[in-house]
Amino acid sequence: MEKQHYLKLIEEELSSSPWYVKEYYQAKSTIPLSPATLYQYLTEFRRFFNWLISENIVPVTQPADINIQVLAKLKKETVELYKSALLNQTKLTGATGSRTHPTINRSLNALSSLFKYLTEDTEDENGEAYFYRNVMHKISLVRTSETYATRAANLKTKLMLGNTDHDYLDFIDNKYESSLSPVQKRYFYRDKKRDLAINALLLGSGLRVSEAANADLRNINLKTGTIGVVRKGGQRDTVPIAPWTLPYIQNYINDRKEIYHATNADRALFLSVYRGKASRMQANSIEKMVAKYSSVFKVRITPHKLRHTLASKLYLATKNEQLVATQLGQNSTSATGLYTHIIDEEQRQGLDKM
Repeated sequence: MEKQHYLKLIEEELSSSPWYVKEYYQAKSTIPLSPATLYQYLTEFRRFFNWLISENIVPVTQPADINIQVLAKLKKETVELYKSALLNQTKLTGATGSRTHPTINRSLNALSSLFKYLTEDTEDENGEAYFYRNVMHKISLVRTSETYATRAANLKTKLMLGNTDHDYLDFIDNKYESSLSPVQKRYFYRDKKRDLAINALLLGSGLRVSEAANADLRNINLKTGTIGVVRKGGQRDTVPIAPWTLPYIQNYINDRKEIYHATNADRALFLSVYRGKASRMQANSIEKMVAKYSSVFKVRITPHKLRHTLASKLYLATKNEQLVATQLGQNSTSATGLYTHIIDEEQRQGLDKM
C-alpha cells in the first residue's frame, strides 16, 4: 500500500515536470531506488524550479516550461543564492544548528543527482550527454559548525546506552499500557507485538526507518539473525541483527498473519490496517510510533536515534569504525567519528588518571 501511495504522488509530480525530469525518473525507477526516495527527489526539483520562477531567473510561469539549457548555463552564484534561501527558510521555521543541515543538503543532493544524470548518464541521438557543464560540482554541502565532541554531547542524552535499550522494550511490554484508556488499550494490544518488533529491529540492526518499512517478510531470516534490505543508492545488503532482539521479532512474526488477517499477497514485514485490510506500515507511521513510546518512557526520540544507539554500542564493544560503517551500510568511516566521541568513558578515565 505504501508503494502504491508513493507511485500516485510521483504521478502527480511528473504531470507538471519538465520532460528531462520525466526521463530522469524513468531511468532511476529501473534501479532499486525506493519510490519514497524518488518522490522526495521530485519534490526537491519542483521546489528549485519554483524558486527560479519566483526570482524571475527564468521567463516562464510553470516548471514544465523550464528549458534544459537553463540548467546547462546555470551559474554557481545562482545555486549559492538558492542555498542561502533554503538556509533562511529553515531559520524562519525555528530550526537551528545542525538541524538545518539535513534539510538543505537533501535538496542539494537531489539536484546533484539530476545534474549527474543529465551530464554523465544520458545520450542524445549523437551519443552525447545533453550538456557537460555540471554546476553542482562547484556547490558544497552545508557543514555543521559544531565539533564532533559538541554534537556527541548533545546527541548522547537522546540515546539508549547502557541497559536503557533493554529497559525501553520492557517498558513497552509491561508498563506503557498503565497510562491508557480502555479504547487506547484495545489498539495497543492489537499492535503491541508489532511495535515491539519494530523497535527491537531498529535497536538490534541500526536500519534506517525507510529500510525497515520497505522490508518484506521473506527478507528476514531468524535462524541466521539477518535481514536483507535495499540501502541508499539501491545497493542490496544483508544486515546482522543483535541476538537479544530476535525473540521480539519472532513473537510478532508468529502472530503477524492472525493479527492483521494477512494473505500470501501481503509481503510487507510490518503491517498495519488500512480500510479494514492489511497494508504495509509506512515510514512516517513508524516515526510516530517511536515518538509515542519514547516520549512517555524518557524523552521523545526518532528511529534515527535508535540507529545512533546501535552504532554507539557497537563501537563501544568493538572499537572498530569500519565494522560500524559496514553495519550501518555506509561506504566509508567518515560518518562514524561521531560515535567515538559519544563513547567517552576512556577519555574520562584518562583525565581521572592525570
